[in-house]
Amino acid sequence: MKRLLAAAAVLATLTTAASAGELTLFADSNFRGNHVTLQRDARNLADYGFNDRVSSIAIRSGVWELCEHANFGGRCVELRPGEYRTLPDFNDSVSSLREVARGGPGRGDDRGPGRDWDDRGGPGRGDDRGPGRGDDRGPGRGDDRGPGRDGRGPRGGNDVELFSGPRFEGADIGLSRDIRNLTDIGFNDRAGSILIREGRWEFCEHADFRGQCVVYGPGRYSFLEQMNNRISSMRRVR
Repeated sequence: MKRLLAAAAVLATLTTAASAGELTLFADSNFRGNHVTLQRDARNLADYGFNDRVSSIAIRSGVWELCEHANFGGRCVELRPGEYRTLPDFNDSVSSLREVARGGPGRGDDRGPGRDWDDRGGPGRGDDRGPGRGDDRGPGRGDDRGPGRDGRGPRGGNDVELFSGPRFEGADIGLSRDIRNLTDIGFNDRAGSILIREGRWEFCEHADFRGQCVVYGPGRYSFLEQMNNRISSMRRVR
């Protein structure tokens, strides 16, 4: 009986360890130089001798928030499982990190590491985790699915949620259809963060999908960088 209980305890420990997030930080780009592997939050990377030293990251599991100051302060970015050979705008600037959601191992492919983050300073469009380059493709497809799925309907059932402040704070509104002018729903030039549950959406700085545009896929966007408080129209593109 004691052996059975001991085996059960070991199995529970291994299961917990397997479900925990894990990432490896590298001092140089392309996964070179000194490195450290973490499976728990780090309020100050100085404790690991890695403050403001991270230049590339390999995330085995979990969704992690990386911040430029200790105690998760300053500008932050969320990264999903994958390999990030460079860190545009965050190179040698990470001072704290924490796991914000559990996630399985990255899918991996034949393209090699570093395809998860592009040279535009954020997660790339190739894996639905960040902005791509929007373009003018004419009126959107429309996605009006009936009462409660657009305008100020129940937020939990909407594909997109806009927040007036960063980090999903402030006033918010749930949407599941194209909006040619956010002035019509009282949210023009107000979006400071976005939560997308389904689909790929194009957000533009002017009404009728004009001006600078970016495309976001499913995910949590705590900060909108160059599009902060500049979104005037949105449409689903896939």
